[in-house]
Amino acid sequence: MRIGILGCGYVGLELARRLTSAHEVVGVRRSNLSAVEETGATAIEADVTDAASLAAVPDVDWLVFAASSGGRGADAAREVYVDGLETAIDAFAGRESPPERLVYTSSTGVYGDHDGGWVDETTAIDPTTEKTTVLAEAERIATEYAAERGIDGTVARFAGLYGPDRYRLDRYLDGPVTAGYLNMVHRDDAAGAVAHLLGGVEPSVVNVVDDEPVSKHAFADWLADECGVDRPDKRTKRERLAAGDLSEPAERRILTSKRVSNDRLHEVGYELTAPTYREGYRAAVEAYRRESA
Repeated sequence: MRIGILGCGYVGLELARRLTSAHEVVGVRRSNLSAVEETGATAIEADVTDAASLAAVPDVDWLVFAASSGGRGADAAREVYVDGLETAIDAFAGRESPPERLVYTSSTGVYGDHDGGWVDETTAIDPTTEKTTVLAEAERIATEYAAERGIDGTVARFAGLYGPDRYRLDRYLDGPVTAGYLNMVHRDDAAGAVAHLLGGVEPSVVNVVDDEPVSKHAFADWLADECGVDRPDKRTKRERLAAGDLSEPAERRILTSKRVSNDRLHEVGYELTAPTYREGYRAAVEAYRRESA
């Protein structure tokens, strides 16, 4: 199979590394093509928002849309996730040999606030920020619009990504740590789940998250104990909000709390390599202890 990855960033590069042994992989990004070439994939410079540049990408059997807006605001997110996704679907669906499948990488942020309660793929989404509202719209494009264009679309809703270069130990070891739940997935499992979802007919939406949501306070204490340092100071959400130095989107993120189920991910047959943060953070903890010795 020939697989096209639109957006070879943190997850896309790892996905390319996993797929090149068994498939022909084409990795697309706007710059730094050497990072794609190092995975063994064919690198092509293109922009998902520019249909003309996508013409340089060959026909593919399966398509992954993992492009990023680079952490910018809602307008940039709309340009990439909504306009770019629709442009990409049109560009490939209009070919004589269009892709059979599309996997779009979204976020569990579209669920909104559930006061610490459990959510799954049957839970109605309720985005609370401009960016998650954009992501919700993009999900509709990835499924409904893609279907109209003859492509079978699946949405992979990623929880908080972590892994090499994104462990951010200092955030939890230094403190203070604000209350709330963490829903996480290791980068390797994010890429592994997408590769798995490409392999067959799957549900239209799958949460890609590990087995154990954890409170930020409990996670910070575990991490401190494993690293051999004092446990950090804690604060409630009310205490953090009372500081008055947060933007409105940041306040909304603090007030948003949920635990995300991955039952469907297990049902479709994916086996996590890091079922919980304990396995996922092991390499980071060991590196920290070596450097601190």
